[in-house]
Amino acid sequence: MKNSSFKLLVLLMAMMLAAGALLTGCGGKTDDSGSSTSSAPEIKGIKYSKAMNLKYAKEFNVYYYENGYKLIDIKKDAKYLIVPKGEKVPDKLPKKVKVLKTPVNNIYLAATASMALFSSMDAMDNITMTSLKEDGWSFDSAKKALRSGKMKFSGKYSEPDYEMLIDKKCKLAVESTMIYHTPDVKEAIEDLGIPVMVDRSSYETNPLGRTEWIKLYGALVGKEDKAEKFFKKQVNKIEKIKKIKNTEKTIAFFYISTDGKAVVRRSTDYIPTMIQIAGGRYIFKDLDDKDGKTSIPMTMEKFYDVAADADYIVYNGSIDHSVRNMKELVEKDPIMKKFKAVKTGNCWRTGASMYQRTDIVVDMILDFNKLLTAKNPENLKFISKLE
Repeated sequence: MKNSSFKLLVLLMAMMLAAGALLTGCGGKTDDSGSSTSSAPEIKGIKYSKAMNLKYAKEFNVYYYENGYKLIDIKKDAKYLIVPKGEKVPDKLPKKVKVLKTPVNNIYLAATASMALFSSMDAMDNITMTSLKEDGWSFDSAKKALRSGKMKFSGKYSEPDYEMLIDKKCKLAVESTMIYHTPDVKEAIEDLGIPVMVDRSSYETNPLGRTEWIKLYGALVGKEDKAEKFFKKQVNKIEKIKKIKNTEKTIAFFYISTDGKAVVRRSTDYIPTMIQIAGGRYIFKDLDDKDGKTSIPMTMEKFYDVAADADYIVYNGSIDHSVRNMKELVEKDPIMKKFKAVKTGNCWRTGASMYQRTDIVVDMILDFNKLLTAKNPENLKFISKLE
């Protein structure tokens, strides 16, 4: 009896020690970079080294392993193991881990908001195909690449030119979350043996988190130093207004859809955060969507109930290009005449480049700051007044 009790005691102690070890592994151990390593995947045959240090981005992680291996982990989507030239692909990789061999080039980029990040770290040569024609881009580097033939229009995200992807030996397709609406296209690209990476930067709640995706792409093409240097420069620019006292002035940011609804951003979206950093308040304080969507449509009556007294109206011209002046704004819906901002002439619009220029979202924040603090805002890059 005593012998069996002793064995039971030993068994219980062993179980407690195992549980303790398991808890220690889940407790958020950090490496030299200050990043959490608790979720760093263990890959047989290669040794983990460190995690990328991220300041604002929450939608991805990058893990470094010895001999130049890297693992990009895009949360709620997929993992990508970057295998250095001359190194072997580790055996028994999990099915969800997609393999990318360096150099990662001949990229088909359909996540248009990412193009400016590649441009900012001199990595445009890695992209040879895109989903927009020359006139669809709002900045020069993309236009020049298409004009010169270094980059080709390869069909929009929902209708890619599969033959071109094959002929140009595409190594990776980078898509926006719009690809979730056409899963058959994603599957068709993958059936060709081309990995698909979904850019989830639009889900970042902090605008600088969107810009920090340049670090992910830096790891992808081996330009971490340039990516880090660029990102630090953007962070330093925002320090100028970081400690300012909030003006408490309110902004209604929206556009009116073709079916006559006001489409606004949820309160935790990066645009309301930009407004807050700039020294203002987004008019919708606690607006959320149960499905996690960033854009929320509502009736004009409901929109009026909340936004009628907003100090400023900023029309989302990146989505709807049809509003260029006050007359066209009011023509969208007569109820606009009753808005305080319409009566006081504080109506503005964003340009088409707002979503494409994730490299300079800091300048958008500075535009909002000028709007809120200057009597006659000048030299605005993204916002223009509706006359």
